[in-house]
Amino acid sequence: MTADSGTHTGREGIGPPVASRTPELVLCAVDEPLATAWTAAAEAVDGTVRVHRGSVLDVLAQAVVSPANSYGWMRGGIDAVYARAFPGVEQSVRSAVLAFHGGELPIGEAVVVPTGEAAPAWLISAPTMREPGEHLPADTVHPYLAARAVFQQWRDGRVDRGRLCDLVDTIAMPGLGTGVGGVEPATCARQVAAAWEEVFGTRRIPSAR
Repeated sequence: MTADSGTHTGREGIGPPVASRTPELVLCAVDEPLATAWTAAAEAVDGTVRVHRGSVLDVLAQAVVSPANSYGWMRGGIDAVYARAFPGVEQSVRSAVLAFHGGELPIGEAVVVPTGEAAPAWLISAPTMREPGEHLPADTVHPYLAARAVFQQWRDGRVDRGRLCDLVDTIAMPGLGTGVGGVEPATCARQVAAAWEEVFGTRRIPSAR
């Protein structure tokens, strides 16, 4: 099976960003430790960033983030939820990874595939681990690399229907590596905030309390 129509895996253009705005980023958490960490991250950045306590699928968004593995398997955690909600999306991801990356999507890259639904219409797969079920070390930077790939895809990526930034206003993001990967929620949140700062150049330091 080849990659579905609309799939794209690279970032277009070298030079200035193609977008002069930022997306709305909804940071999703089903547990309180991650929600607390996400709240600190949302307060640390400029732009439209908010926290949703609940399932990523409850958010009205045009794109959702899959913190997958480098081979596109979607058998555990939030990826399994996506696979059940969007039949065929796992095969779309794996086909895109095979077609554009030789079967292994490096950490720090992302692919965008259609979900087959009206909303969210797109799934951005950005691996946080190479192998399925991999436990990440305490000093990992994979959440940062995955988040940066997501934001770069939104800013620079294209699909058959046009620029991703013109098609997606809201991105819903679950924890990156905080499940099976074992990344501490605070570590994930700090790294996502740092990735946002790098790609969009907007961050503020919270005032001392």
